[in-house]
Amino acid sequence: MRGRGCSNASPLPDQVSHTPAAVSAAFDDPNLIAYAGLLPVLRLAERCGLSRLVAEKVKLTGAKNGAGAAADAKVTSIVGGMAAGADSIDDLHVLRHGAMPAVFAGARAPSTLGTFLRAFTHGHALQLHAVHRRFLAALAAHAPLLPDSDELAFIDVDSTHKRVYGRAKQGAEYGRFKGIRTLHPLLATVCTPHARPVIAGVRMRRGKAADSRGAPKFVSEALATAREAGCTGTRILRADSQFYNAGVIAACRRTGAHFSITTGMNPSIKRAVLGIPNDAWQQISYPTAVPDPATGELISDAEVAEIPEYTAFASRKKSDQVTARLIVRRVRDLAKPAVVGEQGELFPVWRYHPFFTDQPAATLQAEREHRHHAVVEQVIADSKAGALAHLPSGHFHANAAWLTLWAMTYNLLRATGSLTSAFHAKATTATLRTHLVQVPARIARSARRITLHLPHNWPWQHAWTHLFDTVHGPPG
Repeated sequence: MRGRGCSNASPLPDQVSHTPAAVSAAFDDPNLIAYAGLLPVLRLAERCGLSRLVAEKVKLTGAKNGAGAAADAKVTSIVGGMAAGADSIDDLHVLRHGAMPAVFAGARAPSTLGTFLRAFTHGHALQLHAVHRRFLAALAAHAPLLPDSDELAFIDVDSTHKRVYGRAKQGAEYGRFKGIRTLHPLLATVCTPHARPVIAGVRMRRGKAADSRGAPKFVSEALATAREAGCTGTRILRADSQFYNAGVIAACRRTGAHFSITTGMNPSIKRAVLGIPNDAWQQISYPTAVPDPATGELISDAEVAEIPEYTAFASRKKSDQVTARLIVRRVRDLAKPAVVGEQGELFPVWRYHPFFTDQPAATLQAEREHRHHAVVEQVIADSKAGALAHLPSGHFHANAAWLTLWAMTYNLLRATGSLTSAFHAKATTATLRTHLVQVPARIARSARRITLHLPHNWPWQHAWTHLFDTVHGPPG
């Protein structure tokens, strides 16, 4: 241990090894790049046909100032910048430093990319959605993005509010949150029991838009996208109570998918739940349950019961009515004390959490799988810590395009992780950037070849090398 009297002790690892006067800095090396990991990432995008898909689908006809020219190069520039961590249009300048032009030809300036995004209309945004859909299918074909998707896949739908500042943002309105202007994106993700979710679809909406506005059509598209991405087995749509409506369930049934949707406690469901006999409730075991020291049984305040045939939307016309399973989880309501008599507790007070489903799993398994719908919140949190930290334009359709481009970038990084290692297949986007993308390198040119010299003893050297060799090898 280093003490004051130890004159020959070596410096601590976090100490600077030179005096201030002996250190200087200069931004003058044209052969350095800060994001060498973009090379395999964008190579994967190239293999999956991103540029070709954009050239085929995105036609910004009538755009002024040449905004619609070279859409493929502009989309690739934005995706590359987002993969490196850009969360605003100005940040897209990261592709234009040092020796980046030597490995990434055609990167556009932020001002050019901003003009491109502002040229988008609703129709152009739909064209970009078509690119996103086909790009996800190509990524799933080139990488183990959704393992076992031919057996079971979950499609999760949810909405979120993105706070914006100022009055210049088109579509920004006071919605759910008092005094806060928001835009209201809707997103759908796809996952399997063994994979992190990827994004099947996104839509930008005005701040006041109802949670379920446009949901039936959006669900149909998400289910079709999941099938194109290889989800040919059992598909289960999971959603919160705001999507509990006849249109969403009809969309599932038209495409042959199952549904698992939280219902809330409307009067009809409340009557059905309160009519469940007491002996029908099964205790469910959670990872945090505590074993009883006397009996060894798990102590859990959660119980589950099922009504095998419940008819939803009974007040509507016959064609809208749906009969399926109503599964209910109840937990102790700790905010309301139980009624206690002379001989102890007479009856506890419960909170009920019902959901409506036609999926084939047993009751307890169906309940566990439905609660895993919360995985979509990981994607929402990831978005707000990355490219959706800001919605960069005052134009609504520019922000809609930015949202879709973020979804494409997110899926590209997920595919990158799945090709790298088992750890990186489930790592967060921030971890993927730190380990694989934000790697500095010096470029050397010899005999028309470029060699990247990366840091010695980089902690994730073997993972990065495996990724690089995989995407630069011959197609499988």
